[in-house]
Amino acid sequence: MKKFMYLAVAALALNLAACGNSSKKSESAADTVAVSSAQAKYVEDILDSAESNVGKEVTLKGFITHTCKHSGRRCFVVGKDQQTSIRVEAKGEIGGFNRELIGSEVIIKGVLRENKLSKEYIDQMEEAVNEKKAGGESAESCESEMQNITAMRRWMKENNKDSYSVYYIDGMNYEVVEE
Repeated sequence: MKKFMYLAVAALALNLAACGNSSKKSESAADTVAVSSAQAKYVEDILDSAESNVGKEVTLKGFITHTCKHSGRRCFVVGKDQQTSIRVEAKGEIGGFNRELIGSEVIIKGVLRENKLSKEYIDQMEEAVNEKKAGGESAESCESEMQNITAMRRWMKENNKDSYSVYYIDGMNYEVVEE
């Protein structure tokens, strides 16, 4: 479980900055197709078997903590522990994620994807952070990024891997769980 906490922290840090600047407005949940809650899994459960489920359809249940304000083309969902998160891209029947969804419990059906970060790429990330730090950027921001890089390297060493996987979901449809 510890390794997936690192994955979630790094995924969130790496992807918060990836909220595109598209001017396309978000669609409403009315365009979504009913999603079965019986097969829904929380983020932690999906990440526990992520390596063997890349490219397969998954059904995610959790709470939206962030939607990209410019495009609405992605959101972040936390699991039952309220700490582990995963990025969801708006694909398929999802036109976008409205800002009003923040705090809502949702069920999202989609395809699990993986972005492998090589050791060389992580080295480049560290170099970029050091350049930002030298350029006067916020020490707090740079320190947070360096902690993520350190956590990725530690995970790679502990798991004898030469890359670090960031998992995300291409969301095809979703529904808001009614209370």
